[in-house]
Amino acid sequence: MSATPASLPRPTPELMRSSRRSAEQWLVTVSVLVPLLGLMLFFVYPLLTIAWHSLILKDGSFGLGNYAALSSTPGIVTATLNSLAVSVATTAVCVVGGFLVAFALERTSMRGTRAIRGALTLPLLAPSLVQGLGLLFVLGRNGLVHKWTGWDINIYGFWGLLISDVFYALPQAVMILQASLRNADARYYDAAEVMGASGWRQFFDITLPNCKFGVLSAAFVVFIVTLTDFGNAAVIGGDYRVLATEIYSQVSGQMDFGMGSVVGILLLLPSLVSIYIERVAAQRQFGSVSEGLIPVKPMPSKLRDGAFGAFAWLVALLIVGLVGTVIFASFVKLWPYRMTLTLANYNITLADGYTPLWTSLQLSVVSAVIGVVLLFSLAFGTKRLPGGLSKAVYLLAVLPVGVPGLVIGLSYIFAFNVPGTPLYWFYGSAVLIALCNFYHYHTQGFLTMVTGMRAVPPALEEVTSCLGGHIGQVLRDAVLPFMVPTVLSVFFFLFMRSMVTLSAVIFLVTPTLNVASVSVMRLDESGFVSQAAAFSTIIIAVVAGALLIMRIALGKLSPRLGVKG
Repeated sequence: MSATPASLPRPTPELMRSSRRSAEQWLVTVSVLVPLLGLMLFFVYPLLTIAWHSLILKDGSFGLGNYAALSSTPGIVTATLNSLAVSVATTAVCVVGGFLVAFALERTSMRGTRAIRGALTLPLLAPSLVQGLGLLFVLGRNGLVHKWTGWDINIYGFWGLLISDVFYALPQAVMILQASLRNADARYYDAAEVMGASGWRQFFDITLPNCKFGVLSAAFVVFIVTLTDFGNAAVIGGDYRVLATEIYSQVSGQMDFGMGSVVGILLLLPSLVSIYIERVAAQRQFGSVSEGLIPVKPMPSKLRDGAFGAFAWLVALLIVGLVGTVIFASFVKLWPYRMTLTLANYNITLADGYTPLWTSLQLSVVSAVIGVVLLFSLAFGTKRLPGGLSKAVYLLAVLPVGVPGLVIGLSYIFAFNVPGTPLYWFYGSAVLIALCNFYHYHTQGFLTMVTGMRAVPPALEEVTSCLGGHIGQVLRDAVLPFMVPTVLSVFFFLFMRSMVTLSAVIFLVTPTLNVASVSVMRLDESGFVSQAAAFSTIIIAVVAGALLIMRIALGKLSPRLGVKG
């Protein structure tokens, strides 16, 4: 006799809780393992291959010969010294100038701060080589200054690279230093006022000590950005060799993959040390912030506001002038001799025309979608792991930030250009470029996603769970609504960086697969600088449009969700 439904044993509360815990453990395990598998396959494994190839000599044997040859290779020694010289000089200028601009934005009552912030975002909307192009249009042999004055200025080399790197890295330094100044507590200044301390005394005794870790963090970020930048060095470096261009020369020019790997590791080491110091500085900076912090509200001062405001506006106008010159030159018939306006420069037929632009758009969307899914999954799972295991996963997830784009791109050649292996399917595909872009910026996206995940109210998750909701319902009803702004921010961040990055993909493009940023470099190398300016202008317009869409979307979502976007 078959059992009726009424006679079947009903699940006990303990059994239901056990089943729910099993489902949650399974989901957390999958959420963590899948992204970690991607990290191992598309980050750790390629880096191991570049270390392995650095030990392969030209005759096919193994050893430390490539490392031993470093000291006897004048080009590499010179490139190392040049890279350090440019990076140190750029860091010094950006830290001092960035602090003055950040101070003007945060500690004065100057007007036009929104316009200045807008100007500072311009270098982030374009490939790094745009600053170099702008300098060529103004100070190059066929630049405006030479035409107007007849002065023959040699902008190529150290000084041109320094100026272009300063304009490229300065906005990043300003953002870090702004955050540092914003974390100051007004109560310290109130106490200093009561004690009769002068403005200069408050600056040296309160402001600077409070910002020391922010200054250190900004210094190392600028140092890394400059040390690993390829775009400006390729456009305006000339005969002034740096490590970034030396890697490109060794691999693409001389086909010496062993020495190219050694130079890549040489570029990697100072980056890792700098990242470690920057991370320690950032943790101490934010660890010193009081929960009951009272923001500093600057009182108007004509002298202070005028001086700092003038400098901030000067920097903003120089940035707008440099990028604006590139945009304007894209509409000029023959720069700087025939300044009549035309759209002919946008009729680009060289370098596959606009095909690389559509390719960049597609792979940027793919990179952003893959990135959002994997990063959300990893942040969701990591939050629910035990303390020790969570820290280990976190450490692995933030490691990519210390690896320059050139090194990642080179390592992908060694890892995936191996016929006869399953991974060979990826080589030469747009998917591989999309994955390279994603893992290049993996750390920034992960940290943003983790920050958003921590903002989800634990009580809301507990209420959903207590009302009988399984882990899927908790994810749908409690986590996702609060994570929508963060997910959008990470999506657009990955999209925009994929559109403008150059160093990470320069080794991965093929004759049949090119991207927009590389096309700009190819046009400039071929002497079609006006067409290069036109292509750069289109990239800027696309990225600026994406940024505008993101801000509109976040502006509409934030009030509806009751959170900050």
